[in-house]
Amino acid sequence: MKNLNFLRCIALVSFAAPVWAQLPATVAVKTPTRVGVTGTAIVTLKDAIEKVLANDQTLVIARIDHGESLLNLTGAKGAFDPRAGFTGGRTRAVTPVGSLFGGSADGKLTTETYQVDPYVSGLFPELGGSYKIDFSSVRQSTDSEFAFLNPQYTTGINLNLTQPLWRGLHYDDNRYHVEVARKNIDLSVEQLRQHLIETVTQTVQSYWELEFSLRNLEVQTQAVQLAEQQDASNRRQVEQGLLAPSDVIQTQTQIATFEQNMLTAQQTVTAAENALKVLMLADRHDPLWNMAITTEALSDDKSAPMLLDEAVRIALDARPELKQNMIALALNQLDVRRAHEQTKPQLDANATLSTVGLAGLETAAASSSALSAFLPAGTTISPALLGGYGQSLSDVTSGHFTTATLGVTMQLPIRNRTAEAQSAVAISETKRLEAMKKQVELAIEQDVRNALQGVSTAVARLDAAASARHYAEEQYASEQRQFQAGTSTVFLVLQRQTDLIAARTREARARADLGEANANLDRATARTLDARKIAVR
Repeated sequence: MKNLNFLRCIALVSFAAPVWAQLPATVAVKTPTRVGVTGTAIVTLKDAIEKVLANDQTLVIARIDHGESLLNLTGAKGAFDPRAGFTGGRTRAVTPVGSLFGGSADGKLTTETYQVDPYVSGLFPELGGSYKIDFSSVRQSTDSEFAFLNPQYTTGINLNLTQPLWRGLHYDDNRYHVEVARKNIDLSVEQLRQHLIETVTQTVQSYWELEFSLRNLEVQTQAVQLAEQQDASNRRQVEQGLLAPSDVIQTQTQIATFEQNMLTAQQTVTAAENALKVLMLADRHDPLWNMAITTEALSDDKSAPMLLDEAVRIALDARPELKQNMIALALNQLDVRRAHEQTKPQLDANATLSTVGLAGLETAAASSSALSAFLPAGTTISPALLGGYGQSLSDVTSGHFTTATLGVTMQLPIRNRTAEAQSAVAISETKRLEAMKKQVELAIEQDVRNALQGVSTAVARLDAAASARHYAEEQYASEQRQFQAGTSTVFLVLQRQTDLIAARTREARARADLGEANANLDRATARTLDARKIAVR
């Protein structure tokens, strides 16, 4: 080492003066202004997630789909809403009469009828039956000479019931549509959850990428500053005759190299920042586009990850992909049930209950004794039939004139190949969905294992990177002390300096990788929304 110092002194004496005059001038390296950036804004991770969820148009569409699924359920239930109807009209009929007993002397008979028939009908949601109740009201007048009541008022209440006894008793198309609508609501919720999980995970990872880019830019800027400090020290020692002028050339090369790295790091910051802004902002006119984003200080989550079996169990219980597959299976079972129902014979019970009323004003024909010979009971009209519209209503509600009918209708298809084919297709679809379920479960198992390993590796890498950075700092400081003592060279100092900057960069990268690995594990186990306290609405 004494010989080395001796040779350096000879070189300095021989070459320092003429070469020193040719040394490059000192130029301070400045970070260039970024394009389109006029200010700075602090954005926390929570703020970033809120902005992304507020402006994500895909999420808006998913929420609209969920709202439509709720409306579809309401619409499916509408099949069981009662329906009110009304028919009415006036009829005037003039018919020719060619008989002595036609009731008209001039060869024609005129009848005028006013009819009103409101009704209510609907379906029973429990057993698949249907009902219809209607109230008929008729006023009829005629010029027939044989009419005993003119005008006469006819009223009636009719109740019709139809109840399936076989096909459609436990299940039918209307109940199928209601169940499908309910499952589609669950499906839309899981699709919304899946999109939220993916979007939040992407936002967290983008935020960590920006965090790394900013820290890396700081490291590269510090590298330039260290190189400039070393350059200034070397120049002073050259002036004092302690170093060769070539040592200044080495530091200038180092400064130029670090400057390139700093500029590359600045470009990386811009790219990461714009990637996050694309997720956060609604349009290109948002003022945040012109702001440099400053991230919050994020803590390192080095807590021990959950056990593999527990993580897989949580993922299988909560992953929206698997839940969507299970909902698809449930929908398929509805198809199977519906198709099987269609293979049954149609057997329905029918019941009808009617009550009528009749009243009118007695005519001269009714009191004519000329007709007595043709009528066994004479021409006396029952007092219950004499009166106006009110009397007819009284008759219809008295229950004196009722008709009850009970019957069964049956329809038995000879082959029913359509229903049988639909049932076979539904059963085949069940097998396909069950195979897909196994595929999804395998993919989840793989995803959780990879995510757990990623977190474990990231924690170990961060610890190793922190140790490497610590030792690189000690090595650099030691090399500086040796250099000041004359037992080292500029080359070794700059090499330690390069190693220190690389160690700091790797630590920043490992820290960001750990944050992204934790976000990925939350995604793999479907804990993202709970961890970020996001409710699905």
